[in-house]
Amino acid sequence: MISAISWLPKGVSKSEPTVADPPPEEEIQEFIANHTTASGDSDNEDANDEVAQALTVAGAVGKASTGNCDDITLSLKALDMDHYDDEDEGIEIFSSGIGDLYYPSNDMDPYIKDKNDDDSDDLEDMIINPTDSVIVCARNEDDVSLLEVWVLEDANSSEMNMFIHHDIIIPAFPLCTAWLDCPLKGGERGNFLAVGSMEPSIEIWDLDVIDEVQPCVVLGGFEEKKKKGKKKSIRYKDDSHTDSVLGLAWNKEYRNILASASADKRVKIWDVVAGKCDITMEHHSDKVQTVAWNHHAPQVLLSGSFDHTVVLKDGRMPSHSGYKWSVTADVESLAWDPHTEHSFVVSLEDGVVKCFDIRTANSDSSSELSSTFTLHAHDKAVTSVSYNLSAPNLLATGSMDKTVKLWDLSNNQPSCVASKSPKVGAVFSISFSDDNPFLLAIGGSKGKLQVWDTLSDSGISRRYDNYKNRSQSGS
Repeated sequence: MISAISWLPKGVSKSEPTVADPPPEEEIQEFIANHTTASGDSDNEDANDEVAQALTVAGAVGKASTGNCDDITLSLKALDMDHYDDEDEGIEIFSSGIGDLYYPSNDMDPYIKDKNDDDSDDLEDMIINPTDSVIVCARNEDDVSLLEVWVLEDANSSEMNMFIHHDIIIPAFPLCTAWLDCPLKGGERGNFLAVGSMEPSIEIWDLDVIDEVQPCVVLGGFEEKKKKGKKKSIRYKDDSHTDSVLGLAWNKEYRNILASASADKRVKIWDVVAGKCDITMEHHSDKVQTVAWNHHAPQVLLSGSFDHTVVLKDGRMPSHSGYKWSVTADVESLAWDPHTEHSFVVSLEDGVVKCFDIRTANSDSSSELSSTFTLHAHDKAVTSVSYNLSAPNLLATGSMDKTVKLWDLSNNQPSCVASKSPKVGAVFSISFSDDNPFLLAIGGSKGKLQVWDTLSDSGISRRYDNYKNRSQSGS
C-alpha cells in the first residue's frame, strides 16, 4: 500500500545522487551482538531444530535409491560424465581451426558491437535532470517499508515516462511524509523527507543519497534502558511523542520548523536543525490526524482530530486556547486554500468535506454556524484533499470508495467537474504538483502510484486550459 505522497520541487534533487558509505565495522558488530542477545533462548532452540532438520534431509539425500535405476545408470555411463570437461584434440567446433582468439578487452574485440550501450543507459537512468519531476511515495509491501523515489520525464507531454530511480528501506510502517529543504548537512538548501510512522519518532532522510541505511536526523523516539534478567524497560526521549505520528507539516517560511500530529493527542513543533521540540500543545482530547501551516500567515497552524474538532493556533502564542470548529465525524485531512489566507477545507470519515472562513472564528464556533459550505463528496471516508496551485477553486478529493473527484468551488457552491477510478484500491493520498499543477499523484491500498493528467479530461480542459498556459509561462 502507498500511505503518503510528496512532490519534490523541480531542480532540488542532485543530478547524480551519491552512494552511501557502508556503516563502520563497529556498528555492524554492535548490531549483530544486540540482535543475538535480544533473540533469547527461543531463537537458539529454533536454530537447533533447523540444523537437525537440515542434517536429516542431507542424510536422506545421501542414501541410495531402492527403485529400479538401471536405465538411468546406463544413460549416465554413455555420457561419460567423469571425462565431460576433457578437451578434444584437433579442430574445435565453431572455431577457425587455430583456436579462438583472445582479446584483452571488449573494446578490442571487433565482434562485439555497441560495447558501452548498457553502461551508458544505466548512467543515463541515474541522472536526474533539472526538468524532471520527482515524486516520493511511502509504501509498505510484504512487511517491508520503504520510500520510493520516482522520476517523471517529459511531464508536460504525451510521452511522459515514469520509473523508480531508487528506494530507501525504512524501519517502520510509514503513515505520513513532509518534504523539506532545510540544510541539515550544510550549504544553502537540502533535499530531505520527514517520515512519521507507527513508531513515536520522526525520521528525516536524505533523498540525494542512495543505499542510505540510517536517517540523518531522528526527532524523539524510544530510549531503551537495560534491566536485570535480560528485560528492558522502554522510556521515551525527552519531549518525544509517545504514540504513532499521524501527520507532518513543514513550514516553508521558517525552514527549520516542522509540525507533527500524533495518536498521543499532542501537536508538537520541532526545530529540525537543533533536533529538539520547541512547543508541545495538548488542545485535543483524541488522536490528532493532521496538521497544516497557513500559506500566507506562516505562524498559523491548523490541527484536526478524532475528537471531531479542528483547532487553529498561533505559534507565537502557544498558550492561547486558539479557535475551534466542531465537525460531525473524525477528521481525515486538512488543506488551506492557497489563493486566500482565510479559508480552509477539512475532510471527514463520513465522506463529507466542509469549508470554513477563519474570520468568523470564535471559541464557541460550531460547524453548523460557521461552515462556508458542506459537501457530501464521497460514500466513504475522504482520506485526502489537495488544492490546485494554479487554478483557483479547483479541489481534488480522494476516498476509501476508490474514487478521486475534482470539484469547482466557485461561489462556495461546489460542483463535481470530473471523477476517476484510478484502480489503486482505496485511495489514501493525493497531491497536485506545484510545478505541473494539473498533474495529480494518487496512491492507495494496492501499492500502485498513478499520475493523472487532469487536463486529459475534456471537462477540465475546457474549463481550466487557460490556467495551464499561465502556469507554464510563469515557470
